[in-house]
Amino acid sequence: MIDRLALSLSPWIDTDGRLRELQAFDDTKAGVKGLVDAGLTTIPAIFHHPPDSLPSHQDDDAIPVIDHADVDRGHLVAQVRAAAQAVGFFQVVNHGVPGELLEEMLAAVRRFNEQPAEGKRPFYTRDSARRVKFNSNFDLFQSPAANWRDTILLNMAPPGPAPEEIPPACRVVVPEYAGAVKRLGRELLELLSEALGLPAGYLSQDAGGLDGLTMAAHYYPPCPEPHLTLGTTRHSDPCFLTVLLQDKTMDGGGLQVLMRRWVDVPPVAGALVVNIGDLLQLVSNDRFRSVEHRVVATTSSSGRVSVACFFRPDSASTRAYAPIDSDAQAQPPVYRSTTMPEFLAHYIGKGLDGRSALDHFRLPPH
Repeated sequence: MIDRLALSLSPWIDTDGRLRELQAFDDTKAGVKGLVDAGLTTIPAIFHHPPDSLPSHQDDDAIPVIDHADVDRGHLVAQVRAAAQAVGFFQVVNHGVPGELLEEMLAAVRRFNEQPAEGKRPFYTRDSARRVKFNSNFDLFQSPAANWRDTILLNMAPPGPAPEEIPPACRVVVPEYAGAVKRLGRELLELLSEALGLPAGYLSQDAGGLDGLTMAAHYYPPCPEPHLTLGTTRHSDPCFLTVLLQDKTMDGGGLQVLMRRWVDVPPVAGALVVNIGDLLQLVSNDRFRSVEHRVVATTSSSGRVSVACFFRPDSASTRAYAPIDSDAQAQPPVYRSTTMPEFLAHYIGKGLDGRSALDHFRLPPH
């Protein structure tokens, strides 16, 4: 199988045959990890990204670290507001999710991805109706270049998957972790609501911010030519809020945020990374920032694992979302209204192409 896989994916130089190359890769149902297991020392052309002219920079103080256990509510809300307005990202510590649960979640994702390909193939699919999907690059056939990444995508609500739908390697920990992070997500959305001058339950209840929960468990295998590709292309998230668990590799964390230049988000022991999503930027009328971010390919022999939980409305909801009409809003709406199905259709249809999905919904300047 390995010899046939290696032969079928090389030399990948026929640009007119790009679709055939993509299909050949997808048909293996082995993902990027299959390429690594096949012993490839040069990455296929479908994974080649154009060079990025923006420099990278290490700045450990760029991403705020917020103590969720701060008993001064006003101070906590002020910190969250400042981070959401200025950076769009922050790390949260003392968040109530046990450290043992964080470690087991990462270990389960690693166990699934590092098992033989035969154990993963039954879960490999692009069927949008499946609540649990394993594949490589959700936008494999839409994006300009593929990412060096495999993903288990679990739609945890509404409704969540049946236990037998979850891969055995993750079956026990996934529901427990999702429940713990959902409790934290509710608390964070309450803080963000207050930071906008709204009742605490506005984003989580009135706006349906907890109605939908998608978990994306990413595995980034070691890459032989990391300068030619990316783990995840520059993008922002199609949700209200993202809570990310990332592990540390030999060459760092890998996650970078765009702040005029690429700034690393260094792994902090026991912390979870929180970032504002596109829908929260839209309803806040640009008061909060959904900042573009990416993941660089890793050279670490152990690869890299991360687990992102996206809090969003029900993907089938017909509710219209538009900038909030409140006394705190000092400028006219800069976005037209949209629904979750419309927003997701646009986001998925264009793929991770380096353009913000919000541009499509921005109103012309007055």
